[in-house]
Amino acid sequence: MDEVNITYITLTGYVEMNKLKYLYFTVMLMFYIVICCSNGTIVYIICFHKNLHEPMYIFIAALQFNSIVYSTTVYPKLLIDFLSERQIIKYSSCIIQLFIFYSLAGTEFFLLAVMAFDRYVSICKPLRYPTIMRKTTVTSLLVLACLVPASHIGGEAILISEVQLCHSDLDGIFCNNVIFTLHCVKSRALTIFGIFSLLNLAMIPVVFTIFTYTKILIISYKSSKTFRRKAAETCVPHLLVLINFSYFFSYLSTYDVVIARVESDFPKPARFVMTLQIFLYQPLFNPFIYVELCGAFFYLLK
Repeated sequence: MDEVNITYITLTGYVEMNKLKYLYFTVMLMFYIVICCSNGTIVYIICFHKNLHEPMYIFIAALQFNSIVYSTTVYPKLLIDFLSERQIIKYSSCIIQLFIFYSLAGTEFFLLAVMAFDRYVSICKPLRYPTIMRKTTVTSLLVLACLVPASHIGGEAILISEVQLCHSDLDGIFCNNVIFTLHCVKSRALTIFGIFSLLNLAMIPVVFTIFTYTKILIISYKSSKTFRRKAAETCVPHLLVLINFSYFFSYLSTYDVVIARVESDFPKPARFVMTLQIFLYQPLFNPFIYVELCGAFFYLLK
């Protein structure tokens, strides 16, 4: 195909919305409000209650705040599109949305790994915990969790911006890996960079997280009932979030990374529902796990 100069991208992944667009808008607005309020409530409680100014809760607050920003990357534009006659976006804005979305997704992987490390030190090396998990250590881990994914995805975004486009119809509802279907020629450098980023931003943190919790479970199994009870009280919420995120990683991320790059006859309604889950599932369920199990609200009532 011939190269063309493209300023705007048309999002063609939406299902027929003429009669149901207000229903879609209302449902998605409600989801967005629930995500912002539930995650924001936990962030507010942890920030303004001194009893919760500990590394474990600071990491929880960072994870919930990341979920709010992660959702805000997609939902406002999505709500506008539901009420618009044409679903379009500037190509430059599309690349920025892709950069922010995947940077924040990588940050979530890193935060879960950092939280696993914090629980390991707290449970398995309690006497050294104050020395290891100092304020400077916590701050450094939070900064690295943000900068490392941003640097990886930033390099990929720069490469994407330099690739020539052959058409402007993006078979999606926001700018994710489907953007590669717009390129005239598949870039080997982008493919290699994408695999490298997937390994560093997802696979390595997930393996580290699983390994860390396995170590905690082994040590807990060999210890007393009191020790196992303490480990369960502090690790159960994180394990549930990890299980939740494992679903996201193994199921939805596979779709996003693999299927979205392949031009196929995947039914549009099914593609629409799958894409919605990418930015709906994780931010919506995580705060309810922590509200029920992490004890933040119980501290607030004391």
